[in-house]
Amino acid sequence: MDPYILLLTGTGVLVLLVAWLPMALRELPLSLPMFCVAFGYVAFSLSTGDTPNPLRYPNVAERLTETVVIVALTGAGLKLDRPFHWGNWALTWRLLIVAMPLSILGIALIGHALLGLGVAAAVLLGAALAPTDPVLAADVQVGPPHSGEEDEVRFTLTAEAGLNDGLSFPFVNLAVALALVGTAPADWLEDWLARDVVWKLSIGLALGWAIGWGLGWLTFHMPNRARLSRTGDGFVALGATFLTYGATELAHGYGFLAVFIAALAMRAAERHHNYHDRLHDFAEQTERLLMMVLLVLFGGALAGGLLAPLRWWDVAGVLLFLFVVRPAAGLVSLLGTTRPLAERAAISFFGIRGLGSFYYLAYALNAAPFQGAEGLWAVLGLTVLVSITLHGVTVTPAMRWLDRRRRRQGVLPLEA
Repeated sequence: MDPYILLLTGTGVLVLLVAWLPMALRELPLSLPMFCVAFGYVAFSLSTGDTPNPLRYPNVAERLTETVVIVALTGAGLKLDRPFHWGNWALTWRLLIVAMPLSILGIALIGHALLGLGVAAAVLLGAALAPTDPVLAADVQVGPPHSGEEDEVRFTLTAEAGLNDGLSFPFVNLAVALALVGTAPADWLEDWLARDVVWKLSIGLALGWAIGWGLGWLTFHMPNRARLSRTGDGFVALGATFLTYGATELAHGYGFLAVFIAALAMRAAERHHNYHDRLHDFAEQTERLLMMVLLVLFGGALAGGLLAPLRWWDVAGVLLFLFVVRPAAGLVSLLGTTRPLAERAAISFFGIRGLGSFYYLAYALNAAPFQGAEGLWAVLGLTVLVSITLHGVTVTPAMRWLDRRRRRQGVLPLEA
């Protein structure tokens, strides 16, 4: 049988599932990522060919996950109706400044003490697993632009996922530095602070805002015949994503951070224009298609033995990451806020891990030699698998319960 014809057939099925499955699963305690992983596992288990494995194809793993994350970051930025302001984003800042460093520290300590990882590998595991995922967290994020689905829980989790994928990069680079030059601070501290913290964060923020503002002006404020918004083309979102990411990376800044900031700047240029809906819809559809492909491959990697190196203490560590470290760090960061305990608990619990974590691990393993790469992939793979299953089953009833609670309190309209 012609492999090309099989590929076309499989692609057609996949595209149709992208459109249909979210509606079919909406009323069930299931999620699209859960289906994709299961489909990939079954398909590759029945196949006689090679199974995908990030250890055998490290560069492919890095680039594929990189692409889906930057598209997801654009979609996350475009859908936020709330202006970018310190006061408006108070809970998000707490999660970024307090919860994320605490999560990195907690995961790294468990990785070193319980899993037996070296210092560099433990820091890498913490940096890869601490950021929440903008790709797999669709069910806990705000709705499309102007939809009104922007309560405090959904907004905080969306904004956190958009920003922490860029802000965790210095810690990933710290792990790379530790692996390359050793743990003595004199060998890495000055260079790491100057380049990986100050320079790259500054360039990411500055270029992200500048490119986003410039594209916003071209889109909404050029003379009428020259405005990009008159095209009605949603793929402008993809062009903005790749331009921002590429330019920032060429300037040695953090492209993940720049892409999200650029999307916020485009919204700020003309916040209420209907063209934002077109841009967001295209980014979201592209993200969903890429996500399905990668999760099917993840299922194939599971079928090929990705989790084989796991030991019982690795499993215990994963459960501690998901049930203790992130929830505790989140709750600590939200102490003193006026939000109800139920909302603070939801924000702390739904710190979903996903394709962003895959990217960071693939990136670091391609940049430096780390001991126990197979074990790192196994621990990270199990963490993402448990997160997909756990959060996929609980997110729909939990968010509906919160919505009903707010409705009873008069915070949501009755038809919401």
